[in-house]
Amino acid sequence: MPSDTARTGLQGVADAAKAAQSDGAARGLPPVHLWNPPHCGDIDIRIRKDGVWFHEGSPIGREALVRLFSTILRRDPDGFHLVTPVEKMKITVEDAPFIAVRVDRDGEALRFLTNVGDEVEAGPDHAIRVEEDPATGEPRPYLHVRRGLEALIARPVFYELVEMATERDTPDGPRFGVASNGAWFAVGPVPGERA
Repeated sequence: MPSDTARTGLQGVADAAKAAQSDGAARGLPPVHLWNPPHCGDIDIRIRKDGVWFHEGSPIGREALVRLFSTILRRDPDGFHLVTPVEKMKITVEDAPFIAVRVDRDGEALRFLTNVGDEVEAGPDHAIRVEEDPATGEPRPYLHVRRGLEALIARPVFYELVEMATERDTPDGPRFGVASNGAWFAVGPVPGERA
């Protein structure tokens, strides 16, 4: 019979996540925003800029495990944590924890799919924002997924958004943008205009 010490680490978090998920709400998302467990330290999990999850320097190859962990991820003022009803462990996230890998127009909505299986409709509660990468000057587009967690919009998906974009006058001058669920989101300046 494994001791409590043997159950700690990645397997312990996975077991706790499975138990928490069974008590979760719709779409298998547990109410991590309601839990206030003690901080148990850091766990050597890193989400790279490209959305790949690592544990102790090695990629986590089991997609189901990554999806499970994504359901107990929470962003707090001091960083990103995996949270269960009984423990909270800090992880490292290089950029956004998720990647938006697909977008579809569904009537008046833009529906995104993330690399961990979340389906998100852009709108007032799920904003699209675009930053400029300070190193390259390239756009860095993001989609709000849930409770402060964002998905970096993959380059091919962003190109699809740009193809859908229409021009609109804004307080910052003419901008291209996309509409979804009654909200409009700027995705870039009109060529020839200053950003």
